[in-house]
Amino acid sequence: MTAYFVLKLLHVIGAAVLLGTGAGIAFFMLMAHLSGKPAVIAGVTRIVVLADFLFTATAVVAQPVTGFLLVRTVGYAMQEAWIVGSIALYILTGLFWLPVVWMQMRMRDLAAIAVRERSELPEAYRRLFRWWFAFGFPAFAAVLAIFWLMITRPQTWSAMI
Repeated sequence: MTAYFVLKLLHVIGAAVLLGTGAGIAFFMLMAHLSGKPAVIAGVTRIVVLADFLFTATAVVAQPVTGFLLVRTVGYAMQEAWIVGSIALYILTGLFWLPVVWMQMRMRDLAAIAVRERSELPEAYRRLFRWWFAFGFPAFAAVLAIFWLMITRPQTWSAMI
């Protein structure tokens, strides 16, 4: 096995983890929210926050490391359009993901309080969920665009548009 193969394998696995964990978290959070049950929401958000820290955060760190090492190993220039585009989209994704993690932790806490107090979910929870939902679309679209760039590797900016 070559270093290139190992790096590429790790990079693809990291990308799959980011896409898969993101899609899975979105699905489970939506289903919990639609239940309207504070106990379900508290339990699911507790697991989702853990999954984000275990899987997503690990992949978030691994992706730029393996990507940079792949660029060096293959001999690509960091200024190539598809690499610059991928990095920009990766940063954009992170700008949406970081607040989402905070929102998930806050929604978890609000749902846990509602369970403890045997009360309804507060308006703050509903507001956070709307923001969480809205932030998911550009982040998910950016990840899909990164996949497209990694697969097609357009050589010019005009080829990307």
